[in-house]
Amino acid sequence: MSSPTSPRRISARIGAIAPSATLAVDAKAKALKAAGAPVIGFGAGEPDFPTPEAIVEAAVVAARDPRNHKYSPAGGLPELREAVAVKTARDSALQVTASQVLITNGGKHALYNTFATLLDPGDEVLLPAPYWTTYPESIALAGGRAVAIPTSAASGFRVTIDQLEAACTDRTRALVFVSPSNPTGAVYPPAEVEAVGRWALERDIWVITDEIYEHLVYGTARHVSMPAVVPELAERCVVVNGVAKTYAMTGWRVGWMVGPTDVIAAATNLQSHATSNVDNIAQRAALAAVSGDLSAVADMRAAFDRRRMSMVGLLDAIDGVRCPIPEGAFYCFPSVEGLLGRTIDATVSRTSLEFADVLLDRLKIAVVPGEAFGAPGYLRLSFALGDDDLAEGVGRLADWVARG
Repeated sequence: MSSPTSPRRISARIGAIAPSATLAVDAKAKALKAAGAPVIGFGAGEPDFPTPEAIVEAAVVAARDPRNHKYSPAGGLPELREAVAVKTARDSALQVTASQVLITNGGKHALYNTFATLLDPGDEVLLPAPYWTTYPESIALAGGRAVAIPTSAASGFRVTIDQLEAACTDRTRALVFVSPSNPTGAVYPPAEVEAVGRWALERDIWVITDEIYEHLVYGTARHVSMPAVVPELAERCVVVNGVAKTYAMTGWRVGWMVGPTDVIAAATNLQSHATSNVDNIAQRAALAAVSGDLSAVADMRAAFDRRRMSMVGLLDAIDGVRCPIPEGAFYCFPSVEGLLGRTIDATVSRTSLEFADVLLDRLKIAVVPGEAFGAPGYLRLSFALGDDDLAEGVGRLADWVARG
């Protein structure tokens, strides 16, 4: 009989999964706050706005309809799949049919389905860094190997064709492409999106493009969908998206895959055994969301834009901090390398991971260290929180550093 410490109790595949750093930081911050600590959380990747009332009301109505109390098709409600196809044409200029859409339990599930459907053991996936924490884990669970390609603030945290070419091997199966980016807020100009797409087409590799932040772009930045600007790539491209960020619906857990019909059919088969259908009430709410206008997101985007510039200004004013201006999403990704190794309040942090721990313990500020994103020396701070909390939290950091 195995002992409790035996490695055979947990499979190597599951035992190797790293915990979600963003969720861990958020959970710790919420626990401290529940205990009465004055914690300000910059860690969560979700809007601080409520889900728009019309969407909530659609869910209330759906909950009373007995049709929604039963199993529904594993691939999603036909009405929602059709609505996502229409929304994709409206927002991305990408023409698809309902048969090319799979409704999933959030964007993470869409990614998991995609990698599981496309990858065989040993396949390599190009992953520009900084990257969102879940990508490497989903790739590994599918038997693939993530090949990180580091980018820097100097390049706007955008990968170049030369870097992609240098990282590509005969084992390369796919590229993960994200614009706007979590955690950096980088947005690729349309010409660069097209160039990357044509490179992938020439190399005959798949592109998994995560467009969850498509509507959260600022200033002159513009989001474009890669298969829309490189139509020939559509047969080797999967678009991942969902309602979480655009409609402040992170907790509703509705996402989707858009891709070639054979890939969607295979992923639907996988999902039929893994989860069956997504919650019907949440699907009805998502139907109301994607079928409605974008006025609510316009209001949220205006607030995020204001907070974005406020946070950048406050962070850049701190000696030892450099904060690029994010063009999309709702995160700042400042370098704190100028603070590492410095004695501050009788503490010395050698890494951004240590620094983040100190900030939570000493200042009750919750941030996510760059190590979680493959970018040591940085911190991710969400500006999807109230203006007063934003100013108070960054103010605590500024005062603490100034005291030395």
